Amino acid sequence: MKIEQIYTGCLAQGAYYIESNGEAAIVDPLREVAPYIQKAKLDGAKIKYVLETHFHADFVSGHLDLAKKTGAEIVYGPTAAPSFKIHAASDGEILNVGKIKIKVIHTPGHTMESTCYLLIDEKGKETALFSGDTLFIGDVGRPDLAQKVNAALTEDILAGHLFDSLRNKIMPLADDIIVYPAHGAGSACGKNMSKETTDTLGNQKKTNYALNPTMTKDEFKAAVLDGLIAPPGYFPLNVLMNIQGYDSIDQVLERGQHALSPKAFETAANETGALILDTRDAQTFAKGFIPNAINIGIDGNFAPWVGAMIPDIKQEILLITEEGREEEVITRLARVGYDFTIGYLKGGFDAWKAAGQEVDTIESISADQLADLIKKESNAKILDVRKKSEHFSEHIIGSENAPLDFINDSMAQIDKSKTYYVHCAGGYRSMIFVSTLKARGFNNLVDVKGGFTALKNSGNFKISEYVCPSTML
Repeated sequence: MKIEQIYTGCLAQGAYYIESNGEAAIVDPLREVAPYIQKAKLDGAKIKYVLETHFHADFVSGHLDLAKKTGAEIVYGPTAAPSFKIHAASDGEILNVGKIKIKVIHTPGHTMESTCYLLIDEKGKETALFSGDTLFIGDVGRPDLAQKVNAALTEDILAGHLFDSLRNKIMPLADDIIVYPAHGAGSACGKNMSKETTDTLGNQKKTNYALNPTMTKDEFKAAVLDGLIAPPGYFPLNVLMNIQGYDSIDQVLERGQHALSPKAFETAANETGALILDTRDAQTFAKGFIPNAINIGIDGNFAPWVGAMIPDIKQEILLITEEGREEEVITRLARVGYDFTIGYLKGGFDAWKAAGQEVDTIESISADQLADLIKKESNAKILDVRKKSEHFSEHIIGSENAPLDFINDSMAQIDKSKTYYVHCAGGYRSMIFVSTLKARGFNNLVDVKGGFTALKNSGNFKISEYVCPSTML
C-alpha cells in the first residue's frame, strides 16, 4: 500500500495518490492530471477512482479530465448531483482498491455533500482519514461558502451540521488514525490552519479548538463563525465549474499558448479588451512594463490573488511572463478557473522594449528613502495594503490601512491629487495594488520595497503593536 500527499503550496492544497496491488485512487486532484497518470504508470497501476471530498471553491478539480483519460469512476458523497456522470456513494459504503478498503463517511457542514474517506489497510485496520475541508490541522472548514451558491444554506445551519459531523462521525474514530486534509495554512477555506499538513487524529482532539469535547453546539457555532472575512469572489464561480463541468486542460493550454509579436500583442489588446497580466517579479516589473498591465508575480500566492483581483473568470487575458514559463502561468490560471488566456508576448517584455513600443514605470523606493522623505514631508501618507488583521497586529504609526483584498473599497480612500507611499508585508501585494490602480488612472502611488518588514527593520519608524490583554498582568 502506498499513500502519497501531493501538496501545492500556492494553493495550500493537498491531493492524494493511494495505490494497492495494481489499483489506485486519487483524492481531490488538481486540474493538471498528468502527474497522477504518470505515478500510476510507474507503479503499473490502474486508476480506479477519483474521490472528491466536496465541490471545491478555491480551485477547479481535475476529476473530469482524469476520468476521461483513465476510465476512473468519479465518486462524491450521497447528496452530490453534478451535471456529469458520477457515483454518489452512500454513507458507510465500502470501496475496494487493490487489497485495501476505503469507507465513505458523509460529513455535511463545510458543504452539504462534504465527505471524508477512511482508509482500511490490508489487515483491516483503520489507518488514514482523507478529511477534505471537514477537518484541517488546527481548524475545520468554514461553513459560510455553500450559501454563496445556495442562499438557503445559511452559515448557522451549516455550522450546526458540521458540529454533528465532527462529533458523531469523526471524533469517535481511533486516535492513531492519520489525518490527511485538503488544505493547510494559507488557504482561504479556513481561518486557523496549521503549517503542518498531516497529524494524528488523537493529537487534533487535544489541540484543535473545534474538537473540544466540552464545547456545546452553540459555542462551536460561535467559535467557527468568529473572525471569518469575506471569501474571494471567484469561489462560487469555481464551485459552479466543478458542478457543471469545464473545458479540458488540454484545450485551455492550446488556446493560451499563442506566441504574439509585439505588434500582434498590441493589436490583440486593443481589439479584444483583454486584461494584460504581467507575472514577472515586482521590482523587475516596476522598472518597465506595458502601459495598463497589472502585476501579479508568478513566484508568490499567484492563483489566489488572480482570483481576488480579476472578478470575471471568463475575462480574456494576455500574458507577459519570463521566457519559458508561459505554460506554467496558463496552467496556474486554469487551476482557479481562468481559462481564457488568448496569447502571450513572444520574447517577453524585452521584445516589447526592443520594438520601440511605449513603456511605463512605477516608482519604488527603499525604507531608508521613505524615512528621508518623511523628514522633509511630515504629512506624507503611508498606505498599508495588508489585511486588516495584519495592520491591527502591528503597523507604522500614522499609516492608513487599505487592504488589497478589498481594492475597490480601498480605492475610495485615495485622493488622486495626493502622493501615497504604499507597502504590504514584503513587496508582493503592494505592486499588485499600485499597478492595478495605475491602470485605473491613479498616478501618485509610490511602492515601498521590502514592505513592512523593511520598514520595521530599518529602525526609522515608530511601530504600533497590539498587546494581547492576557499578557497585561
